[in-house]
Amino acid sequence: MNQHIAHIAIVVDDYDKAIAFYTQILHFVLVEDTIMSATKRWVLVKPQGAKECAILLAKAATVEQETRIGNQTGGRVFLFLHTDDFQRDYENLLANNIKIIREPAIEAYGRVAVFEDLYGNLWDLIEPIKS
Repeated sequence: MNQHIAHIAIVVDDYDKAIAFYTQILHFVLVEDTIMSATKRWVLVKPQGAKECAILLAKAATVEQETRIGNQTGGRVFLFLHTDDFQRDYENLLANNIKIIREPAIEAYGRVAVFEDLYGNLWDLIEPIKS
C-alpha cells in the first residue's frame, strides 16, 4: 500500500492576500494558481523543500465557511512546520511582526515555538532534534 496526504486546505478570505503572506512572509513556494471559475481558484503553496504535502488556499464560499477562517481546529495548533534552522525562521517571524503565541522552548522532540498565521491559525515551528 502506498498512501500520502497530498494537500491540506486552509480556508482564507482572499486568494492574493493569502498567497502574499505564505510566499513573502513564510517564504513558501507558489506551486499552482489556476482559475477554476469567476470566484474559485486552485491555489497550492508549500514550504521550500517539501516533497509531497502542499497547502490548498481555499477561499470561503459560504457564510459558514467564513466562520472557520482562522479557527479550523477550535484553537489547537493546526499545522507543524519543520525547519532546518529554527533561529533563522523564528527571527523572520519576529521581523515580520507575526504574533508569537508560545515563546521558543526545548522539548524532547526539538526546539519549538507557536505562532499565528495571517488568519489566526496556530502553527508549531519545530527544529527536530537531529538523531
